[in-house]
Amino acid sequence: MIKIIDLNDSFEWDFLVCSFQNHDIYYLNGYVKGFALHGDGEPKLLYYEANNLRAIYVYNLRPLGSGWFDIITPYGYGGILFDGDISESNKQSFEAAFETFMKDNNIICNFVRYHPLLQNANDMRSLTQVIDLGKTIAIDLSSEDIIWNNITSKNRNMIRKAEKNGVTIEHSHDLAIFDDFIRIYNETMDNDNADDYYYFNDSFYESIHKDLNKKYEMFYACYQGKIIAMSIILYCNGMMHYHLSGSLFEFRNLAPTNLLLYKAACWGCKQGFRIFHLGGGFGSGEDNLFKFKAAFNRNSGIQFSIGKQIFNQYMYEKLVNIRINEDSSFDTDSRFFPLYRHKISIKQLQTIRAELMLYTQSKKILSMSKIENRN
Repeated sequence: MIKIIDLNDSFEWDFLVCSFQNHDIYYLNGYVKGFALHGDGEPKLLYYEANNLRAIYVYNLRPLGSGWFDIITPYGYGGILFDGDISESNKQSFEAAFETFMKDNNIICNFVRYHPLLQNANDMRSLTQVIDLGKTIAIDLSSEDIIWNNITSKNRNMIRKAEKNGVTIEHSHDLAIFDDFIRIYNETMDNDNADDYYYFNDSFYESIHKDLNKKYEMFYACYQGKIIAMSIILYCNGMMHYHLSGSLFEFRNLAPTNLLLYKAACWGCKQGFRIFHLGGGFGSGEDNLFKFKAAFNRNSGIQFSIGKQIFNQYMYEKLVNIRINEDSSFDTDSRFFPLYRHKISIKQLQTIRAELMLYTQSKKILSMSKIENRN
């Protein structure tokens, strides 16, 4: 009923994913491989089939110690994809099998970032907790006229300004161009005071080039012979995605990224792609990043939703209590999930692992004692 495919089984993994009509880049083996190298956990593909219903779910398995785990959607978007007879009874059967599998494998909880374009959160609303957050923005690629007409007048002026000032847009998927991207991207992260998580090593970028070689294009803005802005655009199954991006601060007044995204959208239109997903704001809020993206389609606004599932309430609360005892300033009112991982340090994670080891050992001793007493 449930089968787990490991990362090294790339052929079977992608064969199953591509057998789902509405699959996307975030489910592919080559996409999650880079984030495994980044240290996000061990990617797994869960495949379910019963009563003419099929389902897949890609997750990162994160060890907590002593055989306990939690899971999370890989960076980007994901969630359960269904295919076939999506009746309510079939979905209920799936959810029962899913939860049983998680409990049997000592998986404490699951955090899901559902896919806005696929709107697969709607299939789960009757089964588990779904939380609607902010909106995301996508560009309709039906025609170049539609692309241009949906852009706000202010953003059109910025695009014209960039062209008038001599900014040009090029694109490539040559590995050598990643050296420029890493330099510009890291400088952008520095200026934004980004968390360490958002800095990637060379093996991550090499994985994009190798494992997604026919699924990405690098767009870059040039000014007076210098690259001043760059974006990695991913694509799959008719959909484009604004993945990672950076620009040099001193050239921001030239609006290079405005022109870059417009030209990328036009390129996508010519390639026959249906939609170009830009994503939302930081933390799903309608901040300056969201407003920048929204200027590319005045008619867009796609619901983004997340999911929180706890399979073992006792263990979840136990881990939260460990954090409370270890850190007097721990914010128990945070909406972060799982709560016990909120701003966790290496030392605190080591404490959790030590406590779990003691707990597991005590459970084994108690179990052996019960067996001996019965005998």
